[in-house]
Amino acid sequence: MSQMFAGKAPNAATARSVNWADKHYLVVDDCASIRQLLRESLRNMGAKLIDQATDGAEAVALISNNRYDIILCDYHLDGGRNGQQILEEARGNNWLKPSSMFVMVSAEKSAESVMGTAEYHPDAYLIKPITEGMLDTRLNRIWQKKQVFQQIDLAYAQKDYAGAAVQCDFQIAANPLHENDLLRMKATLLLKCGERDGARAIYEQVLGQRNCTWAKAGLAQLLMQDGDYAGASLMFQHVIEGNSLFLEAYDQLAAAHKQMGQQEQASTVLERAARMSPNSVARQNTLGEISLRLGNVASAEKAFRKCISVGEHSISKTADPYFGLARVCSIKKAPKEALQLLLTVQKKFAGEASDLRARVTEGLVYLDNDDRHSATVIAMEFEAMLATASAADLPSPNTCMDIATLLLEVGAKDPAIKLLCHIIQNNDDDKSVRDEVQKVFAYAQMAEEGAALIEEARKEAADIMNRGVLLWKTNKLDEAVDWMRAARHKMPGNLRVLLNTAQILISHVQKLGYDQAVLAEAAEVLAQVEKIAPGQRRHTELSSQLAAILPDSAPAGVSEFLDIDGHAMPGL
Repeated sequence: MSQMFAGKAPNAATARSVNWADKHYLVVDDCASIRQLLRESLRNMGAKLIDQATDGAEAVALISNNRYDIILCDYHLDGGRNGQQILEEARGNNWLKPSSMFVMVSAEKSAESVMGTAEYHPDAYLIKPITEGMLDTRLNRIWQKKQVFQQIDLAYAQKDYAGAAVQCDFQIAANPLHENDLLRMKATLLLKCGERDGARAIYEQVLGQRNCTWAKAGLAQLLMQDGDYAGASLMFQHVIEGNSLFLEAYDQLAAAHKQMGQQEQASTVLERAARMSPNSVARQNTLGEISLRLGNVASAEKAFRKCISVGEHSISKTADPYFGLARVCSIKKAPKEALQLLLTVQKKFAGEASDLRARVTEGLVYLDNDDRHSATVIAMEFEAMLATASAADLPSPNTCMDIATLLLEVGAKDPAIKLLCHIIQNNDDDKSVRDEVQKVFAYAQMAEEGAALIEEARKEAADIMNRGVLLWKTNKLDEAVDWMRAARHKMPGNLRVLLNTAQILISHVQKLGYDQAVLAEAAEVLAQVEKIAPGQRRHTELSSQLAAILPDSAPAGVSEFLDIDGHAMPGL
């Protein structure tokens, strides 16, 4: 597909004037006079086809059914979604064409609205009042830049990352004014192709010429993927020192602290970011969870309530902050509100996982508020469930820890220990998870015994892994495959088990010949890795190995798991 880019790239600087008459527009504003003003300005520029929306719901309905060239959207809208949430939903659902222009319009100059919107990358943020000349100038500037990136964006949408990276080189030669943005895009594309060394070279090249925030953040992200959380932490701190408004660095720095078990540092970083941009659903929820673990109930409550408020009309809305707030209310001896929140979850987020978590949270609410009988009834339900559940059937680590806490509190020690050991074996190299499991043991007055159980579970996981690797390295490939299949069954969430399983399956085909079922299994395992922890370095490397041994026309059993570059599809 990259052959389509073999011709000379167009030079945006010499591109023809924009024909605004052939574009499709959407104006979103709850004020009729503002809509009229923007329509008149667009018509004076030559626009003909202009749609209007008065609120977020109407805007989303129109954007989902049309492919607009230009959207002018007010930030503050009466009721429902605001402009930031409309943009978030449009990007999340791929409703915008690569050439589409999304311009946020607002009378609001506060850091909260500007920073919050900037996180979702509108093409421009215009402050009211807007003159016709201002609008024409900004739209022209955006359009010219869009022409530089149009072919790159099209290739990206088709997942032809290698072709898009080649197109970046053509565009850099033709449009040196956009070199910085094009190099940044090329580095991103190279990472998508698994060419980490190429991306690193770009970051280092740019930093050799100037102090560049995104290049430094890119190197820090590579350190994160390599598991060098201390090095990544230091570099992200340098990024923030150089540009205190680069919000992504705060989230990544907090993630690095969290991986190292430094919950207080992670909380401090997120609180600082949340003060600058309080409308991020994910950031507020993470801040709430960390604050709750630290026992900072007031901070947790503030974060969860804000998360629920800003998430009400967001595509990023989840049940997590409701569960977190329910625990906060329970701890504050407000069981009625806690139970009401759980009922709300069951109405808004119906599903087995949510129902399960709601039930265990209900049990913890009863415990917090001295209703031991009701808590015991729920605990016995979970004990019965665990007696027949396979490892693959068990819920997320956080839910498992809550179940174990409930079981330990009512005296069901054995199933609780088994569950906590399962968490450790599936997250044996994650210090933050080990610390949380240790807290569960300590809360149950089992700190010393718990520490020993954690180490025993880690050793068992390592022994199982090492046995499989030894079989592989001694060329006992059939035995190695069988062994790792059993390991995967026992530890379905262990990243190292999954990655080693994929490696051994790929080696099996490389050394013993083509096997459709084995290749399909390898692709499925890599898809599970991407689902659990996107961006893993070994995942990228193994995906490239897998793609290299696929025949030109892979059978359905293999290709259904792969995108066009041979990378395991993340949605499986």
